[in-house]
Amino acid sequence: MLQLPHQPVQVAAVPAQRAPVREDQAGPWHSEAVCRRDEAGLFFAPSKEPTAARLSREDAAKRVCARCPVMTECQEHALMQPEPYGVWGGLTAAERRVALARRRRREMELKAAAAPADRVAAAG
Repeated sequence: MLQLPHQPVQVAAVPAQRAPVREDQAGPWHSEAVCRRDEAGLFFAPSKEPTAARLSREDAAKRVCARCPVMTECQEHALMQPEPYGVWGGLTAAERRVALARRRRREMELKAAAAPADRVAAAG
């Protein structure tokens, strides 16, 4: 950890989660999340957090996510909402913005590739 011993780790209040119900279970997916147990403060930045502390905290949060049984559901939730803050499904807010931009670009490329085929089918 990059934080100095005389600087205690600051824990932010965790915003309420908006979570959809999993289709394959009776309860919401987040009820199985590892972060629900006792480490939720790792996932959201306190105000004015120094960069080194933020990187260390995010790394610790990602390690928690790596062992979570609902990491994929959490990540998809964060991408679909989209969640603007915190580590969700092993991705930081910045990483989610990149993933969303890539997803949108890929969707546009697929639509562009399908457009000539649609025109040929309509003309034929």
